[in-house]
Amino acid sequence: MELKHVSEKLKDLDFCMLVTESSKSGELAGRPMSNNRQVDYQGDSYFFSLESTTAVSDIQANPKVGLTFAEGKSLLGKPGAFIHVAGKGEIIKDKSLFKAHWTKDLDYWFEQGVETPGLVMIKVHASRIHLWNGKEEAEIKL
Repeated sequence: MELKHVSEKLKDLDFCMLVTESSKSGELAGRPMSNNRQVDYQGDSYFFSLESTTAVSDIQANPKVGLTFAEGKSLLGKPGAFIHVAGKGEIIKDKSLFKAHWTKDLDYWFEQGVETPGLVMIKVHASRIHLWNGKEEAEIKL
């Protein structure tokens, strides 16, 4: 399995669960995130958040994160694709990078656009990707 195949799958999988280690309890914590269907995947994922969220404080305390994507069922009732990305999270505060990744749909969550107070971008750089697609299974190490 090549990275370009994962990229093709991710174009159809808008939402994932971003999993971090809780900076308060040490337990795993997950929350839904959207890639805004802006995927030309080369190993990095980008998500917008507010600096005050627990996701951001968790990543600042421990940058190891996981992303889990699920396609669901195919038309024939077979299992769809499932992708897990293990990687390192980074908090970005550069407005020029915000603009490069911004889509109009984000205005629903962040009404002041890239000028939203406390806006940050979470970048997840993959170190390992595991894909299950029906009976096919593959792992990519980056």
